[in-house]
Amino acid sequence: MTEPRTQSLLDSSCDDYIYSLAELIPTAATDWGIPGMEGELQDFSPEYFSAVADRARELLADVDALEDETDADDDADDFDDVDRVTAKVLRDRLRLELDLHHDYEDMGNLNNIDSPVQDIRMAFQNMPADEDAMRSRLSKVPAALAGYQQSLSEAAVQGRVAPIRQIEEVKKQCDELAEPGSLLETCLAPEAEIEVAKAAFGSMRQWLSENLAPHAPKEDACGLERYERFSKLFVGFDIDFEEAYNWGLDSLQEIVEKQQKVAEALYGEGTSVERALENLEEDPRYQLHGTAELKKWMQKTANQAIAQLNGTEFEIPEEMATIQCLIDPAGTGGIYYTAPTDDFSRPGRMWWAVPEGQETFHTWQEKTTVFHEGVPGHHMQLGTQIASDTLNAWRRLACWNSGHGEGWALYAESLMEELGYLDDPGYVMGYLDSQRLRAARVVLDIGVHLGLATPEGGRWDASYARTFLQDNTAMADANVRFELNRYLGWPGQAPSYALGQRAWRELRHDVTATGVTPQEFHSRALALGSIPMNILREEMIENSEDED
Repeated sequence: MTEPRTQSLLDSSCDDYIYSLAELIPTAATDWGIPGMEGELQDFSPEYFSAVADRARELLADVDALEDETDADDDADDFDDVDRVTAKVLRDRLRLELDLHHDYEDMGNLNNIDSPVQDIRMAFQNMPADEDAMRSRLSKVPAALAGYQQSLSEAAVQGRVAPIRQIEEVKKQCDELAEPGSLLETCLAPEAEIEVAKAAFGSMRQWLSENLAPHAPKEDACGLERYERFSKLFVGFDIDFEEAYNWGLDSLQEIVEKQQKVAEALYGEGTSVERALENLEEDPRYQLHGTAELKKWMQKTANQAIAQLNGTEFEIPEEMATIQCLIDPAGTGGIYYTAPTDDFSRPGRMWWAVPEGQETFHTWQEKTTVFHEGVPGHHMQLGTQIASDTLNAWRRLACWNSGHGEGWALYAESLMEELGYLDDPGYVMGYLDSQRLRAARVVLDIGVHLGLATPEGGRWDASYARTFLQDNTAMADANVRFELNRYLGWPGQAPSYALGQRAWRELRHDVTATGVTPQEFHSRALALGSIPMNILREEMIENSEDED
């Protein structure tokens, strides 16, 4: 029996870091399941961003000091293999975050999906049903938005202003939060306090119009210098943009060829992909009606995947056997996963933000999405990480790299296809549609933000990107609009899915070539938590060989 790992000095520093972040970022504390901060809300002021950066610098100094003080003759002080990985990941992630802070990217951050307005809106989503805590957090919304305005102003002085398209999108979101029917009205709190929070979003909308919009660039592209850093943040490793762009185009062609075969298998020889997608939209075999039916189907599908994979492809601990499928009232069109708390008292949750007015849903398209968000996707990945008795609190709860995490979730979709769980050609078409979208994202994101030539010889811009996206996905118009604005306002994130999946596939190929089974590969890789793929490769291959 393996002896449990003793917590190291570096682990203690990382744990201290997490608990200090919980005080600075109360919404993160709620997500992580760290108690005592439920009624608090960060103010998003310049001082807040500076405090987060200062804490990162302190932890990096701790890493250097602890490593320097390690005495080769004193085993008690030595870094073990876990510490060695922790130090690598800390230096990689925190240094990059500090570079972005230095250039006011954090204070100037504003887009339709991942910026403070969305953070504040979602601050109430995973809270416990505690009226006092809810009232307290609601009361802090005005100060949080006022602090955010200060940060946006300071960033603007430095020339860091979000494109006008993103400002307009966030204004609409503020309107939705300020008007009757606001999702804030679902909060467990008196009406008067809800109205104060709603009014703060109304004021935020006005402030954006009057103070930020006049200074906003019309250009969506962020340019090469910024894109390189964003790409490193999200993908997790340096990439050759030209190679990735061309690979995305080649992948699209391959996927369309596969779709053509499935189209004919579904509806007969000569059926085009476009016609097959239209037929699938109208096919009653794959339709769900209403959000209640959608939620029930999501839950059933997620539960079945857990039952089928447990003990075969994965060993799923009891605490991870529960996943909750929910409807997000925000209505943005996104589908996403929120991790369980540290003690699993709140389970992992799959959310569907159904756009207003959408009543029909298509299982052919979304079955693979359930695998992406649930098991073997994010729920498997993040649940394994959080349940670890080897990793410190930072690596279990806060360390996240999109290329690793979203790459794994997309890889999980392909794994389910590989294992035969997409046992209907309609579901296979949905899987291929998902793969096609992610390949298109690589091409679109790099093309727009670097101003590359389109396949037809023109120049990438928002208009061309919209047509390109519509041509390469079966999403409804509302979802296409949201997704396009997301890519335009969140540079470098969208390619992390397909490029991360490619890295996972390549790594599995190289590791299993040494005699390791796919099941062993999955177990060993997930046990390391969400770390950049280049570091994962080092640990799975290079350092493994050194040990041999």
